[in-house]
Amino acid sequence: MGGLGLRRQRRGAQLPLLLLLVAAAAVSTAATGKGNKGAHARAAGGATRLRFRQESGTFKVVQVADMHYADGRTTDCEDVLPSQVPGCSDLNTTAFLYRVFRAEDPDLVIFTAKSMDAAIAPAIEMGLPWAAVIGNHDQEGTLSREGVMRHLVGMKNSISGLNPEGVEIDGYGNYNLEVSGVEGTSLGEKSVLNLYFLDSGDYSTVPSIPGDLLFISLRFAVYNNLNRSKKYMNENPKQKEPAPGLVFFHIPLPEFSSFTAANFTGVKQEGISSASINSGFFASMVEAGDVRAAFIGHDHINDFCGKLSGIQLCYAGGFGYHAYGKAGWSRRARVVSVQLEKTDNGGWQGVKSIKTWKRLDDPHLSTIDSEVLWNRGSNGKKETMGAFDE
Repeated sequence: MGGLGLRRQRRGAQLPLLLLLVAAAAVSTAATGKGNKGAHARAAGGATRLRFRQESGTFKVVQVADMHYADGRTTDCEDVLPSQVPGCSDLNTTAFLYRVFRAEDPDLVIFTAKSMDAAIAPAIEMGLPWAAVIGNHDQEGTLSREGVMRHLVGMKNSISGLNPEGVEIDGYGNYNLEVSGVEGTSLGEKSVLNLYFLDSGDYSTVPSIPGDLLFISLRFAVYNNLNRSKKYMNENPKQKEPAPGLVFFHIPLPEFSSFTAANFTGVKQEGISSASINSGFFASMVEAGDVRAAFIGHDHINDFCGKLSGIQLCYAGGFGYHAYGKAGWSRRARVVSVQLEKTDNGGWQGVKSIKTWKRLDDPHLSTIDSEVLWNRGSNGKKETMGAFDE
């Protein structure tokens, strides 16, 4: 049991409202003082439209997993060094959020961890549109899972979705965000990148199925049928293939147990807390054909990426200081950078590559484990640190 037993023991002590998958869209020029032309714009009716950046042809995501934000300054930190204990609280988590946002200047921030108003406050204060899906702790407060998701959808700057209209689907917070190409190009009104957000459920209530309940009846095919990028393949100018897809949810799939230290990048320091039965969700992603990577949280001291059947499966590593962790092992966030292909005349085409690295909450805000998750025409590869620093 090891780390898994530790995680389960502490789970009962977690305060309600700990935040599970929040996505905050591009940092605005006004908020950061940096140029971000084309990263996001207001579509008709005031809705936020996510776009690739005009100057660099990039779209960057910061994933924040397992914040477990509670009562702010009065909340004790878990699993930190003795020298870090004095004064350590949820405010350390808040400070780390600001450090990462300012350092990475992301186009989307994704929290895979619950706690609503206080936890999301930095994104709102910095003028970031954001979105969220819920995870296994979100029903433990005063609101039901549906109530939590409705609250998130209604918050300031939220671009969250409850569920697709007219579709029978399990849970709450299953939706798709499209990232359009660079404004003014042939793909400026197309879905160049798809971001899927899914409710992975909470705990099984069936005695014969112990543990966390993951996608027992949710089929990814439902979502794939909503993939608008396939429609764009039949509209002029036609896309050659569906846009690459990235999937974000909370509880790991059984397939995360397929890797060893020899075939993943990062660390595995506790057991894989997946459902006790396999729902076939991974097979559905493979069948869909457009998914390049899936990103999760839940097991706080795992932070690896491994490739299986053409899909990269990635942990983010724990972010929050009230969440369990490992003393001396820095809290961290995962960064995902998607790069468009440049044309001979200097324009931008479809997605060329998907890269990732992690930021540590240490004195240097260190960057580690840089790698290419997917490259058009190849199976992806590791990169030397700093090889693609912008």
